[in-house]
This record gives sequence, structure tokens and C-alpha cells, in this order.
Amino acid sequence: MKMNKILYMIAAGTALVSLAGCDKFLDKMPDNRAEINTPEKIRALLVSAYPSNTYLTFNEYMSDNVDNIGDDNPGTNRFVDQCYAWEDVTEITNDCQKYFWNESYYCIAHANQALIAIRELSGIDGDQLDEKAIVAAGLEAEMAEALLCRAYNHFMLVNEFCLNYNEQTSATDLGVPYMEQAETQLNPKYERGNVAHVYELIDKDLQLALKYVNDGYFQVPKYHFNVKAAYAFATRFYLFYEKWDLAAEYATKCLGSQPKQVLRDWESRSKLEHDRSVLSNDFIKTSYNTNLLMLTAYTAFGYYFGYPGITKYSHNSYLSFTEVSYAANIWGPTTSTWRNLSSWYWDPPVWYNGSTYDQIAFWKIPYLFEYTDPVAQIGYAHAVYPAFTMDEVLLNRAEAYVMMREYDLAAADLTTWAHNIIKTQYFSADLTSERIVEFYKGVKYWTKDEPTIKKHLNPAFNIGEEGGIMESMLQCVLGFKRIENIAQGLRWFDIKRYGIEITRRTMEADPQAGQYDASLRIANGQVDILLKDDPRRAIQLPQEVISAGLTPNPR
Repeated sequence: MKMNKILYMIAAGTALVSLAGCDKFLDKMPDNRAEINTPEKIRALLVSAYPSNTYLTFNEYMSDNVDNIGDDNPGTNRFVDQCYAWEDVTEITNDCQKYFWNESYYCIAHANQALIAIRELSGIDGDQLDEKAIVAAGLEAEMAEALLCRAYNHFMLVNEFCLNYNEQTSATDLGVPYMEQAETQLNPKYERGNVAHVYELIDKDLQLALKYVNDGYFQVPKYHFNVKAAYAFATRFYLFYEKWDLAAEYATKCLGSQPKQVLRDWESRSKLEHDRSVLSNDFIKTSYNTNLLMLTAYTAFGYYFGYPGITKYSHNSYLSFTEVSYAANIWGPTTSTWRNLSSWYWDPPVWYNGSTYDQIAFWKIPYLFEYTDPVAQIGYAHAVYPAFTMDEVLLNRAEAYVMMREYDLAAADLTTWAHNIIKTQYFSADLTSERIVEFYKGVKYWTKDEPTIKKHLNPAFNIGEEGGIMESMLQCVLGFKRIENIAQGLRWFDIKRYGIEITRRTMEADPQAGQYDASLRIANGQVDILLKDDPRRAIQLPQEVISAGLTPNPR
């Protein structure tokens, strides 16, 4: 197992200690830092401003991408049980929410320390950033990277531990502390503020960073906020901020004039050896245009979702055949022939099917294990994963276009995505807004007894009437995004933003299943439900943080 990073961070003197209220562990004051007095040292410091704990596992288990495939199935652990049930997580693992919170503020502390050094080297007296002085000192690119890291980590925190942004309630919804300065006090007190204010501060940092972000000094640009990654972050941020025109603008800057040329090459991928290690390592190649920012993390995510590692909760065949990858979709009807796992997609997922497991697995994020003691077989699991991809940017732009009522532009992006991932012989026609509306009008809304790809959308912003052009186009966008982003932890954000309700159900073996049919059926149609306004959509803060004085989320 990885060492307890809380102790490490406190020994390093980061600002996180004040948030976690762990002064009993302190043996040094938080400002006992190494002197950062050269541009090279600033750049080295910023390597630690990228998180090494991730949202992947808990986001995927909280989403509607998994079912309980049997209450008597022993293949689980307490952490996964708690995530699946949207409970306050008490179990401590490298994948838990507590470590994600701690690591995010750890990264923010390093970004802030870098900004202090930038101010000092630029001759700035005070706590504010002086653009002219920093540019004159030649440190604008370092400043941009630090601001991007600070903004990104706060963005992820506010979207995990708070309710989603919306214009109606975010001025009063609880936010997260926005750390703009490195901490020098032993045990300061913080306030959560509100979600709207956190977004305002992210916007401020992001806009300044975008003026100066530069790929020039990176030896390995894909592991830093390069220009394209910064545009991708801006696209996602402004989409969530409901500033549709800015989301579309930055997506276009990221994608360029030929989006098809920068997407993942699924057809070429289909020619690789159909092997878990080969395909998962191929997915994370930095040479691919689609992979924009690569992050490394201590996580068992590749084991959970690349193998049937957790057998009780999985993206199973029934879920896939009725709602996601192999469900009836706009590119064609579902028949037993179409459900053959060699059809449709250039890179079809793998079906693990046995007496105690049923999982449609996607070989994306690799399961890597590093031995600290090969003799004793002790070590820790980790992974490399893309925080942003061109494929996500394209679908985010399509969503922004729909909200701008640019339906033809949205349909063109949806066509580009579909033609890239679906085999040509199954889908070669162009999508139009008329075709999309017609198709989704013919699809029933999801119910617990008759699940489909179409769920009721309940966002705080206006999307028109159900069955109308805007709502139908959004159904298509969100359905495509669910397929594109599965096993990458991003579906949870769309569930929050669109008020999509999730019904937890228990499955059982279907004795009448045919060769190409789902091997499961619904045993219990409703165990629990996450309603559109359910407070459990905001993850509870770590208990240490609450004990230190931060207001907990209402649950």
C-alpha cells in the first residue's frame, strides 16, 4: 500500500494541514519550505501540482454505469459498497474521496508556493500578481501553469464535494475554500463560501493563465498543462459554468479546423492484438493527438474496470444491452446479430461472463503495479489516464452548440464522433437535427422495468419541452458522451448537471438468456433512488475537515 500521504504532506509543510485539522501530527511549522529561487526550481515544484489521487473509481461507482449483480455476491469491499450507495465514505483506500481532497489541496499548495516564488523573482512586493513585472521577468509561462493547476484542482473539488453550478442556487450552495495564498499559520480557520464564488475565482485564474500558457519549456508536454490541454479545460469549465459561447470558442481552438484528424483512431486500434495490456497501454499513449493531459495516480481503477476485479457491482450485459454501448441507438436496431460483440464498434468492449460475474469491460485505463519489495510481493497499484481528450472536447462543443441553438453545427460534430467510433458498414449517413428528433421521439423514457438510452433530464437551465429539438439533441449528446466516457469517471458530472435520476436495482441470472442476450435480468426493480435534488449528489467532506470546523454537506 502507498504510505499515508497526510503524514507526508504535513512533514512537507503544505497548507493542507490546516484544512484537515491534523495539528497533532505536526513536527514543523507549515512554512518550513525549500527556497525556490530559479525558474528551473519553479518548474520542478509544479510537477507536484498535478494530483496523484483520482476521482475515477468513486465517480464510476456512484454513476448509473454500474448495477448490483447479486446481493449474495462476495466480490466487493466496504469502500465500493459505500460509493455505490452514495453513503459517507469511512473506508480509507488510495481511491477514496478523503485522499482525493487531501491530494487536491496538496497540489494547490504547491501551485501557490510557485506563485510566491514567481512574485519574488519578479520583484513584486505584495500578494498580488503583477502581469507586467512577471512578463518582464520572463516568468509568464510558469505563472500560467501554476494558475492552471490551481484552477483545475479547485474545479475538481467543487464538482465533487459540492452541488453542481447553476445560476439559480449556486450563490447560496456550499462551496470549497479557495486557496489563493500559501498558508503560514499553524491552524487557520476557513469558510466554505459558495459555489458561485468558487467558479468566479476559477474563471479569474483561468483567463489570466490562458493569456500566457506556453508549451515551450515542457520536456514532456502531455504531462503538463500544454496549450491544447488548457483549451480543453476551459471548454469543460465554461460548459459547466453555463457559458455556452465560451465553451464552444475554446473547443474550436483546441480541435482546430479538422476535428476528425485529432480524434482517437479507433479503426487503427481495432487492428492491434486484442489483449488487455496491449489495448490499455495503447489508450494512454502520449503520441496520440487525442490525449491532451496525462495524469498518474495511485489507484486500483484498472483492476476494478479492466478485469472483473469487483464482481458484485459492474457494467453488466443487461445494462449495456438496454442503456449504453449495445443498446438500440440511432445507428441501427438491436438484434441478436447486432449484439455480437464483434460488431458495431471498431474497438468493442470485452464481455466477462461467469457464474459469479458479468461485466462488459473497456480496456482503457491500465492496471499497473509497482513493487516496493519484490521478494515480499509488496507494492502499490497505479495508473496513467487522460484528464482531457479531443473526443470529449468534440462532444462538449456539440453540447454547447445545442444550448446556443446551433443545431446544424451540433449535428455535424455528432456525425464526426459517430463516424469515427462506429464501423462504416453499420453507420455512414450524416446526422441532422431532424433525424435526431425523429429517432428520440420513437424512444421511450427510461423506467425501472423498461430501461432505455433515454432518461428524463432535469437541469436548472432551460432545455425546452420534452421531445422538442433542444431536448432531443441533448439526449443524443449525453448518450454519445456516456459511451465515449464510460470507465473514465466523467458520467457522474453529467448526472449532476442534468439532474438525471439513478435507480439502484439488483440483478439475477436469466436462465432463458440466449447466446447474444444479456445473461442477467432485474430481480429487484428499485432498491434506492438518487433524485434530481438529492443532497447526496455532493460528496461529504472528510471527517477530519469537518472536525476542524468546515461546515459538512447536508445529507
